[in-house]
Amino acid sequence: MYQPPHFVETRQDVLHGLIRSHPLGLLISNGQDGPIANAIPFLLDTEAGPNGKLRAHLAKANPQWRLLADNPASPVLVVFQGADAYVTPSWYETKRETGKVVPTWNYAIVQVRGMVRVIDDAQWIAQQISDLTLSQEGARETPWAVTDAPPSYIQSQIKGIIGMEIEIAEISGKWKVSQNRPVADRVGVAEGLEKEAAGAPDMARLVRSWGGIDSQ
Repeated sequence: MYQPPHFVETRQDVLHGLIRSHPLGLLISNGQDGPIANAIPFLLDTEAGPNGKLRAHLAKANPQWRLLADNPASPVLVVFQGADAYVTPSWYETKRETGKVVPTWNYAIVQVRGMVRVIDDAQWIAQQISDLTLSQEGARETPWAVTDAPPSYIQSQIKGIIGMEIEIAEISGKWKVSQNRPVADRVGVAEGLEKEAAGAPDMARLVRSWGGIDSQ
C-alpha cells in the first residue's frame, strides 16, 4: 500500500478499532489463474500474538479455502475499508485564494497480512458463528442468537462451512483525511461533508479529529 508519511497510522488500538467497526474484510490470495478475492466478516482476537488473530469462515462450496489449504505457506492479504468520501475542491479556502486545487478522495483503510490455518472442526465452527453473531447482535434490544434456530438446522449449516484463522504477521493503516491540507481547508472539508445532502458524518469526524480542528 502506497504510504505518504502524513497518512500513515501505526497505533494498534486504532487499527484494531477500524477492523472491529468495519469487520467485512476482502480476503485476497493467489489462485491458479491469478488473484482471488472474497468479502467475508472477520472476528479479531487481540490477545492472540503481538498483532492479534483473525477468525472467519467460508462456504465449503467456495474454492478459495481449498487453495488456502493446499498452499499453507502462501500469505494472504485482508483489506478492511473504513469511512470514505469524495472531497470537492469547492470546500477549500485555497480555491478562493489561488485556485490551485484538485478533487480527491478521503478514506481510512487497514491491511493485514498473514498465514491461514484452515479448520474443519464442527465445534470450532459452532463457536465461531456464535461469537460472530454475538458481535453484531449483542447491542440490539432483542438480539438474535444462534440457539434461537433449531439445533438440527444449525448443524446442517455448519456442515456446509469451513473455518480459518489468520495470525496477523503485518498490519498497516492509512488515514487519508485531509490532514495534509492547510487548517482552513480542513475546516472547509469537515463543514462541507457535514452539510452534504447524503452526508458523510463519519469522515467529517475523522477530518476534525486527525486534523486537530475538533473545536473549530
